Amino acid sequence: MKILIIEDEEILARTMSEKLVREGFDVLVALDGLQGLQMALSEHPDIILLDIILPKLDGLSMLRKLREDSWGSHVKVIILSNLSDSRGMTKGVDIGLNDVSLYLVKTDWSLDDMVVKIKERLV
Repeated sequence: MKILIIEDEEILARTMSEKLVREGFDVLVALDGLQGLQMALSEHPDIILLDIILPKLDGLSMLRKLREDSWGSHVKVIILSNLSDSRGMTKGVDIGLNDVSLYLVKTDWSLDDMVVKIKERLV
């Protein structure tokens, strides 16, 4: 299974990537929203971990553009954010997240929690 991490905090992206590789996943990393969109559309990962606040193209705009593509319209996405208010979740649902369990506040989860959520979504 292939996972695309779109996260501009390099240390966090590297830590997440290393954990997921140890769990047996193939991992791609993009450090901004524009690169993430391009990688998603060319590499077709099984799931995308998407930060909201990103350089070049923010995560919600990136998700909106991704959902315009025939493949991207149904790819599984987990939003990772520091924004814990409901506005971020509501916007995510409006542009193509199926339920709020796909929205993880970074300070509220561990790497092990993230792996569990990914495996749940890939079943």
